[in-house]
Amino acid sequence: MENFRNKLHNRRYLAHVSILGTTQLHKRNPITIACWSIAFPGFGHLLLNKYLRGYALILWEMFINQKIQLNAAMVYTFNGQFQAARDVLDPKFMTLYIPVYLFAIYDSYRTAVDMNKIYLLAQREKGRFNEFSIGALEINYLDKRKPWLAVVWSMGIPSVGQLYLHRIVLATFILLSTIVIVWQSNLILSLHYLILGDVGTSSSVLDRQWLLYFPSYYFFTIYDSYTNTVENNKLFDESQKRYLIENYQPVGHIITIGDK
Repeated sequence: MENFRNKLHNRRYLAHVSILGTTQLHKRNPITIACWSIAFPGFGHLLLNKYLRGYALILWEMFINQKIQLNAAMVYTFNGQFQAARDVLDPKFMTLYIPVYLFAIYDSYRTAVDMNKIYLLAQREKGRFNEFSIGALEINYLDKRKPWLAVVWSMGIPSVGQLYLHRIVLATFILLSTIVIVWQSNLILSLHYLILGDVGTSSSVLDRQWLLYFPSYYFFTIYDSYTNTVENNKLFDESQKRYLIENYQPVGHIITIGDK
C-alpha cells in the first residue's frame, strides 16, 4: 500500500490486505527478533514482514553453511570430536559467513525498534486500510482465527499454519525449503527405520549437515503462525471497533464503560 497512490491517503498504515496475505504493523520485542536471527539469519526479518530481505538471508545462510559444512562441524563439536570438526570445516568461506550473520542480528534488532516507533505513529494517525481483497486467483479478508489451531497445523507440516493465515508467499517458501531439507537429510527414511526398531540404520542414513536446519524451521513456523494469528485477531477487533464507532455511535456522545 503506497500512500501517494491509495485513495485512502495517509502517511502511515497499520495493515494492508492483499490476495497474497495480510501485512501489518504491531509491537514486537526487539530482543526476541534478534534471538530468532541468531537461531537462523532471516527469521527475524520474516517476523517483521521484511520478506525479501528475510528470504535473501535464509538462502545465503544455507548456501554458505553448505560451503563451510558448519552444521557438521557443530555436531562433531557437541560430541567432543574437535579434530574432526576442524577437518570438516572449509576455512575459505568462513570470513564470508561471520559478517552477514552479525548483520542479520543487528539489522533485525534495529528494524524492530524502528517499526515499533512507526506502529505507534500509525496507531495515533488512525489511517484507514483495506480489509477485503478479491482477485482472479484468491480472496483474502480480515477475520478471527484460532491461535491454537494454527499451532496444531504447523506442528503437522511446516507452512500449513501460514496457509491457515492466508500468507501464501511465506507458506510456499517454507514448504519448498522444508521439502529440500527433509529430502536431503533423509529424515523420513530415518524415521521409517526407527519405527521398525533398526536404530543403527536409522542413525546411519541421516545427513547431519542438512538435518540441523530442520529444528529451526520447525519451531519457527510454530511461533510465527501463533503470534501472527494473535495479532491478526487484534487487528480484526480494532477494525470492527472503528467501524462501529464511525457508523453507530451517536455524534458527540462518547460511550464509556457503564453507559446504558
